[in-house]
Amino acid sequence: MTLRQRLDSYLETVLSVLLGIMVLNVLWQVASRYLLNDPSAFTDELARYLLIWVGLLGAAYATGKHMHVSIDLLISKMDPKHLELHGKVIRIIILFFAITVLIIGGTRLVYITFILGQTSSAMQLSLGYVYMALPLSGLLVCYYTICDIFKID
Repeated sequence: MTLRQRLDSYLETVLSVLLGIMVLNVLWQVASRYLLNDPSAFTDELARYLLIWVGLLGAAYATGKHMHVSIDLLISKMDPKHLELHGKVIRIIILFFAITVLIIGGTRLVYITFILGQTSSAMQLSLGYVYMALPLSGLLVCYYTICDIFKID
């Protein structure tokens, strides 16, 4: 099993667990609000943070599996020679975005959040842990994109 396949498997497991926790969390939120008439204080915040992690890690997973939505009108009219060049240019743009926005910007956000000591209101969780999803997903997107550019399996 290659590193990419192991990473895919690990991401599938992590995403499934996070999504399962999010579903149980939202179910508890609804039950505590409507059945017990005593809404839980942390469930809304936890659902929001889990959604951030699922969304960003899911985007990295989708990048690795080539599952992102794309417009193929231009691609369908290209000859094979230009098609490969087009794919490399797109992947370089994705790599640039992942490095500048997700890794550099995300790392700065995490650093500033830890320095300022920002915590969530209900759970008193440092928001740096929530924002850590940005550089982590950026690293994963970079790994998948570099593997695609150099055709590493």
